[in-house]
Amino acid sequence: MEKEVEIASQPQRRKGGLVTMPFIIANEALATVATIGLQPNMILYLMGNYKLHLSRANQILMLSSAASNFTAIVGAFVADSYMGRFLVVGLGSIIIFLGIALLWLTAMIPQAQPPPCNPATERCKSATTGQMALLISSFALMSIGNGGLSCSLTFGADQVNRKDNPNNQRALEMFFSWYYASSAISVIIAFTGIVYIQDHLGWKLGFGVPAALMFLSTFFFFLASPIYVKNQTHGSLLTSFARVIVVAYKNRKLQLPPKNSAGMYHHKKDSDVVVPTDKLRFLNKACFIKDREKDIASDGSASNPWRLCTIDQVEELKAIIKVIPLWSSGIMMSLNIGGSFELLQAKSMNRHITSHFEVPPASLVVIMLGLWTYS
Repeated sequence: MEKEVEIASQPQRRKGGLVTMPFIIANEALATVATIGLQPNMILYLMGNYKLHLSRANQILMLSSAASNFTAIVGAFVADSYMGRFLVVGLGSIIIFLGIALLWLTAMIPQAQPPPCNPATERCKSATTGQMALLISSFALMSIGNGGLSCSLTFGADQVNRKDNPNNQRALEMFFSWYYASSAISVIIAFTGIVYIQDHLGWKLGFGVPAALMFLSTFFFFLASPIYVKNQTHGSLLTSFARVIVVAYKNRKLQLPPKNSAGMYHHKKDSDVVVPTDKLRFLNKACFIKDREKDIASDGSASNPWRLCTIDQVEELKAIIKVIPLWSSGIMMSLNIGGSFELLQAKSMNRHITSHFEVPPASLVVIMLGLWTYS
């Protein structure tokens, strides 16, 4: 009994903090090297090993890239609304590993791809339905997993963004700096090291190394599971946004009170924000209390969530609306029509630096990365 009292009296170690930063950054950095390293030479693998035409191979890669970008949005909503960021990032890492491992098997198993072309007749057999299904499944798994792994940045911010930390802002700046620096270095390693292995040592090792790196990425992430801060979800964000829009429309004819009218708006008990912001003020009508006796229950919550929302719900929707212009401008910046054209052109160039060393064609993109960084 005395031992139990001593254990209970000992203060529990606080979770989160900068101690989790190496594990989260290692997860993202290794995953970046593994996934980005597969992209540059993939068009050559599809055209050479699977005997696909340039247009079809490029179509598969473009659809895979589009799916990865779309699943990132889905993963963010699932993480915030249902599963939590820890589970989403962890499952995403596992699924990506399975996808890369499946792609590695297509290079390891001869029956997983079409046989070599007949040199006498110069005829090549196209891939069978089963072979294509195996290949597409690997791309699909990687795209789905990317949706979960895209939440690693916000999950890392949860670890260092603590109210009890006096150096909260400094910790966040340090985390973001190391996170983006490691991501940039990982991209360079992927476009040089992984590409070099694929060009000079073959696809078996070229896909095997990313699979091993992705396994290490997943391992390091789950290794620090006991010390992570795992925030709880608070229901579906989509439902919350829908409620704000519906209630604001119902109350569209109401007149809002003067600015800084504390007590006129509904907010959570533990919330520090008691007055909504002035931007997009028409949405503030969703959290305006018309009749406190009818709208507020005895426990302080809204009697009907479709008649009264909280300030936090309104501000969350405002934050999403403010980000929409950035999303729309980023769409054009992300367009990459004919992304394989540069690789095929670089492949026809003389890339010898010395008589014994030749720069891989896919590594020339590092020059563009350097120009973008300099500009």
